[in-house]
Amino acid sequence: MRFAGGCFYLLASLLLFSRVYCEGEEGLIRMATLGGVHEKSGSENSLETESLARFAIDEHNKKENTLLEFARVVKAKEQVVAGTMHHLTLEAIDAGKKKIYEVKVWVKPWMNFKELHEFKHVEESPSLTSSDLGAKRDGHQPGWREVPAHDPVIQDAVNHAVKTIQQRSNSLAPYELLEILHSKVEVIEELAKFDLLLKLKRGSKEEKYKVEVHKNVEGTFHLNHMQQEHSDSGN
Repeated sequence: MRFAGGCFYLLASLLLFSRVYCEGEEGLIRMATLGGVHEKSGSENSLETESLARFAIDEHNKKENTLLEFARVVKAKEQVVAGTMHHLTLEAIDAGKKKIYEVKVWVKPWMNFKELHEFKHVEESPSLTSSDLGAKRDGHQPGWREVPAHDPVIQDAVNHAVKTIQQRSNSLAPYELLEILHSKVEVIEELAKFDLLLKLKRGSKEEKYKVEVHKNVEGTFHLNHMQQEHSDSGN
């Protein structure tokens, strides 16, 4: 049966899933999105994910006449469309220098279809991955390293710190995060340590806190240390 707009609706057996088919590839993506993007935990090192990353680099090299070389997959996410849209953050070598790229690869296995949908360079500091947080990695050297404040894992650590500071405070006024002044991470075999300097607001008063948050292999955060810094403004 044909419906208005040129779309067909196919109900899978047992109502496990449904796909919407439209005329034209763009309409297919637009109409068939079934869910949001979600992380594939632990899949960064899978052969399937690495194959997709290498495919993306090869396609980009052909299109842009570049010579990028695959290094590793930093993060892998996916979105169910008419098939699967794989969202990858990968590290590639460009003229001897490692750079971070975000790519999207669209796959429809029943049609033997695979297409590079997006390939873009992002800032040099990669987002922390689950393998970075508490998992032993060959060749990993211990030590603190700077991580961008907008990194999702940093945001989780900061949110935990602010929430714990609020719980330990006798103040009824809520703490509000104004700025992450610095954010460093040290990863050891069983633990990730976050060294953070936060500017918070409580009522009309601004305060700075130096905190150390730990995250274990189970993903549990713990505020290990906090110290209020003296404000230059006297607030």
